[in-house]
Amino acid sequence: MSSVVTDLKPLFGESLHEPLYIAGPCSAESREQLLAAARGIAEAGVEILRAGVWKPRTKPGSFEGIGSQALEWLREAKQELGLRVITEVATPEHLELALKADIDGVWIGARTTTNPFAMQQIADALRGVDTTVIVKNPVIPDVDLWVGAIERVYNSDVRRLAAVHRGFGTHQTTPYRNAPHWSVPIELHRRIPAMPILSDPSHIGGNRTLVAQLSQQALDLGFSGLMIECHPAPERALSDAQQQITPAVLKELLATLALRRTPAGKDALSDYRLHIDTIDSRIIELLAERMDVARAIGDYKRKHDMAVVQHDRYNELLLAAEAKAEVMSISKQFIHQIFSAIHEESVRQQLEVREEEKKK
Repeated sequence: MSSVVTDLKPLFGESLHEPLYIAGPCSAESREQLLAAARGIAEAGVEILRAGVWKPRTKPGSFEGIGSQALEWLREAKQELGLRVITEVATPEHLELALKADIDGVWIGARTTTNPFAMQQIADALRGVDTTVIVKNPVIPDVDLWVGAIERVYNSDVRRLAAVHRGFGTHQTTPYRNAPHWSVPIELHRRIPAMPILSDPSHIGGNRTLVAQLSQQALDLGFSGLMIECHPAPERALSDAQQQITPAVLKELLATLALRRTPAGKDALSDYRLHIDTIDSRIIELLAERMDVARAIGDYKRKHDMAVVQHDRYNELLLAAEAKAEVMSISKQFIHQIFSAIHEESVRQQLEVREEEKKK
């Protein structure tokens, strides 16, 4: 698939090479905190400092950032340590203030990426501006929405452009704050092979104990780098305290990461196999989600004295699945086998719910 996003420039100049590491606190909370974080990531060998100035929060009353005052702290860190500095923008006004403060680049958060109207407003404000723009994935796992947001920015003549995979919102119980759905960024790479894609293990995991393994997994999958939240005192952070690591931990992490991958795009077979691996992982996640629902149904049936197996319901599901499979050129026999196995496991899960209740 050919992409309109082609003639890109290096994100921050020729001197930076892959893997590209970006680190810094979720939020710039004070001058002292930000400069301590900046000195720490510089010591760890990171050359790009990130920090939120305006923080879009789910609920009102949460810490929503210091605001434009914190841009001066970012500029001070840049001047003192020679770091590139970036921050999140959600409106044209944010962008204008960041550019006036000599910020090297901006990222666009998941909530903003999800809204094409907001994306177009920011894209219009970027027209004629030579700066780095990093577009995080939308909240939902919709690669078309992500591509559309990137193309809006590109169509405003921005050529220092990258994407960040930060996971996707989910209602199911998973080990992660935001489900990775690795197949989505891999599909993005397939559609826009010229563009660097970074991964944000902090937001995917939502827990500092998951940052290392998610970082390694991202590099193994061919990502161009990482964006990691790093705070000098994470336990006292005003936002996302549980997912931030200290500069010392960051330094140790970067020293232990292994680059044992074929660079994306150099080996088509490797890319296809990685895509298969991520789809298989997603299948397992979906099956786990289905079994969670099956157990909830099992508990409902137990409470209402209903039989576990509802034959009419199963036949309806099977016929619908076979019909859909036929449209998608998948054999009915294969789908019958798959759904029979899924149904068998669902029944086992529902029976297990009853046994667990008896033991209470």
